[in-house]
Formats: sequence, structure tokens, C-alpha cells
Amino acid sequence: MSNFSIPGSQSTPAIDGDWDHGTLSMQGDSYPENSYELFQQVFSWVERFLLEAGRPLTLELRLLYLNTSSIKAMMDILDLLEEAHHDGKPVAVNWRYDPRNERVAELAEEFKEDCTFPFAIVALDSAASAS
Repeated sequence: MSNFSIPGSQSTPAIDGDWDHGTLSMQGDSYPENSYELFQQVFSWVERFLLEAGRPLTLELRLLYLNTSSIKAMMDILDLLEEAHHDGKPVAVNWRYDPRNERVAELAEEFKEDCTFPFAIVALDSAASAS
């Protein structure tokens, strides 16, 4: 129905929602001045997808750094997915990280603890993480 794209910047991740493929991807650093403004668009897209699409949604993450307000926003997005999962809708998260960045892996593990849907945490090989 409608794709969604926010270009990344030095302080915000590139965010792309692909309606036809059922994917929402985020890549880069996330420490925006106004995380509510940035992530409100994401919440709206996820809510609409879960309500209207009738097919699986996968969140593809390659986040390098998240500030406190971005962590809160991510928790809210994962809560939407958890609610959808409890309603029988297929959702999943694939969080890819550079193995040299242990803090991101730890953060992903903390998020995963609160989720009952499929949540993969995948270390990128060094060739892929360099790109």
C-alpha cells in the first residue's frame, strides 16, 4: 500500500518501511534532538501495517548507538510488535550488530528478554560490518 522512508543523518538512522515485503529497517546512529517527532512516523506506519496488511512484519535493525529517548521509542515499537504477536499476527526482529560493539549486543539482549516473538541477534562478519 505505502512505503515509508526517512533518510538517515549523522544523528538519526535511515528508516525504510517496505509495505509489499513486510519489512521495517533502521540503520545507523539514533540520537535525534526530537525522538518523538522522528519515531511518531514509525509508530503510525507500524500500527497501520499491523492493522491493514494481514501479513508478517519483520523489523530489520543495524543500529550502532541509541540514546535514552531512542531506547524508549524502540521499546514502544517492540511493545506494538508484542501486542500484535499476542493477537496472532506474525512479527519478528532481526538485529544485526558489529561484534566489536558489545554495548549494542547487550542492548539487543535486554530488548529480547521482554519479547516472546522471534527475535534474532546476529553478529555481522567483519567484511559486512565494515560497509
